Amino acid sequence: MRLKDKVAIITGAGQGLGRAYAQRLAREGAKVVIAELNADRGQAVAAEVKGQFVRTNVADEASCNVLAADTVDKFGRIDILVNNAAIFSTLKMRPFWEIPAAEWDELMAVNVRGVWLAAKAVVPQMRKQASGRIVNIASGVIWMGRPNYLHYVASKGAVLAMTRAMAKELGEFGINVNCITPGPVYTEVPRATVTPQQREAMIGAQSIKRAAGTQDLEGTVVFLCSEDAAFITGQTINVDGGMNFH
Repeated sequence: MRLKDKVAIITGAGQGLGRAYAQRLAREGAKVVIAELNADRGQAVAAEVKGQFVRTNVADEASCNVLAADTVDKFGRIDILVNNAAIFSTLKMRPFWEIPAAEWDELMAVNVRGVWLAAKAVVPQMRKQASGRIVNIASGVIWMGRPNYLHYVASKGAVLAMTRAMAKELGEFGINVNCITPGPVYTEVPRATVTPQQREAMIGAQSIKRAAGTQDLEGTVVFLCSEDAAFITGQTINVDGGMNFH
């Protein structure tokens, strides 16, 4: 119960890692808001964690503002934002010169602008409280230089950079902003981006020779949202079983 009575918004929490974060934060005592575009999935996870569902398109500023307003109306405060929503599992692997411009723009709207807009929406309430935690989920691909989805790699590099700039701007208001770069994590979400052979090769490149599960990321999120991380901001924690050192 390290997050007892904290109010936590998790974007893209209808499946995969977002769902796992929601379940873990709820077990730690947080009141969880599921910000999810897919209403069926979002409502299902909200029921699982006895939380609140707010249908949210993070690429849309008005939608993010409604998310923040609804959370404050329901709970009176916002303590935590986990910026998890991203386009990834549906991507087709291809050289960057074959990526359609429309696909690039759609991905950037969610993966980059969505992080900015969600943070922009919650910061007024966090400033009012003089406290808050923002955890941005980037990706270990930025350390790997992994080929064939340049837009995704670029978007996650932007998330890391935005984390540092946000931390500088928000520290004086008692708001901590940190970033996590997960390595390959396998959930219930089908992924066209990794073949079985690539999966085994990546596990072989790790220092810890097993596939990561959602539990391997959950604790890092909880730590960054807790009082134990009160003096940590602008940092990136790489959670990939020792595949990359930086």
